[in-house]
Amino acid sequence: MKPDLSVLILTHNETLHLRRCIQSVQPFAKAVFIVDSYSSDDTLEIARSLGAEVFQNPWVNYAEQFNWGLENCPITTQWVMRMDADEYATPELQKEILIKLPAMLPEETAVYVKRRVHFMGKWIKRGGYYPTWLLRIWHHEKGFCEKRWMDEHIKVTTDTPVFFEHDLVDDNLNDLTWWTTKHNHYATRELVDLLNIRYNFLEYDEVNPALFGSQEQRKRWLKIKYANLPLFTRPFIYFLYRYFIKLGFLDGTKGLIWHFLQGFWYRFLVDAKVYDIKRRAKFSGKPLVQEIENYLGKPLH
Repeated sequence: MKPDLSVLILTHNETLHLRRCIQSVQPFAKAVFIVDSYSSDDTLEIARSLGAEVFQNPWVNYAEQFNWGLENCPITTQWVMRMDADEYATPELQKEILIKLPAMLPEETAVYVKRRVHFMGKWIKRGGYYPTWLLRIWHHEKGFCEKRWMDEHIKVTTDTPVFFEHDLVDDNLNDLTWWTTKHNHYATRELVDLLNIRYNFLEYDEVNPALFGSQEQRKRWLKIKYANLPLFTRPFIYFLYRYFIKLGFLDGTKGLIWHFLQGFWYRFLVDAKVYDIKRRAKFSGKPLVQEIENYLGKPLH
């Protein structure tokens, strides 16, 4: 018997991945809900053909879209699971959810699973990238997505966590041009969070940063420390830490591409955009927030 669980997936033009994702959760999910931001490919047809319920809503950012789904999809199950369209549950995780979720104690309201990242078909095991523990299953109506522009985590109002043994896999099949374009957009969102740490122009209801807390609390604490490092030096420090101290070089050629692009190029691009925004604000005399909104092409609030 399937546990009392619904899966919520956000989509936009996910023909390449969605079938794999939905089929991987069907063994344990009573319902699958798709919140689509007006795809122009076969995403909706694939979702409906596999029995998923489809809803559409204009995109603002990930947090806004996910919370809209939590509030507007007719979720009636005790549990809800967050999945990205380019992820899938391994057969081992499928079995673990089927066995363990129905046996959870009443106070156990949040389940962490390990994510493994595949890049160019290779599992990235080093550089601090595995295991990454993510809160992905929680009691419905006790959790929500942080309202951040980037690096969003699920926050539960009551949290007695359980850690499952097996993995979900993040395996995006698009080419490198797509990947770099996506991370260019990510960099624009990331600068909002980094500048907000310094200037506090947005109030977030977020996971509390803590060095000795959960993995997302520790990552949030480290991000605050990272944001206060000097511009343009921090990408070098971060890459050297990942590639040499955390043994990223053992991931081979594909690992070199991944760690360099994700651990250095992307973060250097964020710093370049921060520098550009500050330069523009100084030259124009406009408030920093207004220049950020010009970058985003939309209001921050």
